[in-house]
Amino acid sequence: MGHPALGAVNVSNTQVEPALLRIHSPSPANGYPMAEHEDFSALLSEFEQQTPLQSSKAPQVGERIRGRIVSIGQEQAFVDVGAKAEAVIDVAELTDAEGQRNAEVGDTIESMVLSRDDRSGTLLLGRGSGRAVHDSAELENAYANQLPVEGLVSGVTKGGLEVQVAGMRGFCPASQADIRFVDDLEAFVGQRLSFRITRFEGGRRPNLVLSRRALLEEAARRDAEELRGRLAVGLVLPGTVTAVKEYGAFVDLGGIEGMVHVSELAYGRVSHPRDVVSPGQAVEVSVLKIEKSEKPGRGERIALSIRALAADPWQGAEQRYPVGTPVKGTVTRLQPFGAFVEVESGLEALVPISELGSGQRVSHPKEVVNPGDAVEAIVLSVDSTRRRLSLSLDASAHEEAANLEAYRPSAQPKADEAVGSFGHLLRESLNKGKSGE
Repeated sequence: MGHPALGAVNVSNTQVEPALLRIHSPSPANGYPMAEHEDFSALLSEFEQQTPLQSSKAPQVGERIRGRIVSIGQEQAFVDVGAKAEAVIDVAELTDAEGQRNAEVGDTIESMVLSRDDRSGTLLLGRGSGRAVHDSAELENAYANQLPVEGLVSGVTKGGLEVQVAGMRGFCPASQADIRFVDDLEAFVGQRLSFRITRFEGGRRPNLVLSRRALLEEAARRDAEELRGRLAVGLVLPGTVTAVKEYGAFVDLGGIEGMVHVSELAYGRVSHPRDVVSPGQAVEVSVLKIEKSEKPGRGERIALSIRALAADPWQGAEQRYPVGTPVKGTVTRLQPFGAFVEVESGLEALVPISELGSGQRVSHPKEVVNPGDAVEAIVLSVDSTRRRLSLSLDASAHEEAANLEAYRPSAQPKADEAVGSFGHLLRESLNKGKSGE
């Protein structure tokens, strides 16, 4: 009997491809090569390295985990958290205050393990806000696993808030009501808020002590870590003013605090930061500088700017204040060489001492004007590149400007026909008046 054809092997009259038999190939001791088996082992090893086995340790109650939404039902959504057990989250956890759903299938969400069904292993997830509990057993479980609970603030008592949780009367100390000191606790009355149970003693007269601050601080730490990951010079961020000092204002960026120096609050001179911002005010800032602290445990120093996001008042100043234009302003400060006048927010002009006295000799600007005085002046020169605007309070300058304006041709002369600018004519006229010509 001859050997079977090389292309196939006859097994019970069935033609089987040799490739399907290689997985059962004999060992090298029988004289057969192992190249195919070695290739398979190498591929399997490479696959295991690229796709490591998931940890067999199941997520614990109270642990924060990330997962991908795989389906959404009427009341619950299923979430793939990379564990053998299924995870579900109430659809109510995926909606905002207006009842609009803010997550869809395929989205990755961060949540907390609220409980675990011992029989099925199913994990119940929450987004970290307090959930409603209904009896002392659930309260005890929340206390043991440090889970947030929802409570209704029913009143203000001595030293804190009275909170109703699962039909029980709890107490939240004033220092635990918020991250920062709250002067009027009445503002919390009637609100449903999330709390962490810091003390739970059951019995006929249960003792329930709560903290809202603990949850807020945890959220702030999470926000801070997320922000640090994308913090960069030039980044524009919303923030809230937390404190105002003589040298600047401190702004909370969401778990991280930065400072706006007084010089970066606005264009122009700022007498005190409180003239521009106040605690609790929402602002938009630009990151100017990030300096890592050399001291362990100290956060980075972040320099911010509000002025960087405002329009520069010197842009287009030549068009708004051509030479000879009458302007109104307020005297801001005096120097021996003249008086400074603010003609618009952030745009300060100089009136030289020679242009203060209407032909009379002035030894010091205080002889004519004082800070805070409202004045009318005439533009002598403007240079937005050098950020300089020169004015005159000389009454004769106003008269000459008015006369020259009246005789100014309606059509501009051609460049080769022009004999001088309006500013030059104004200066020549003023100089003639002062010299008595």
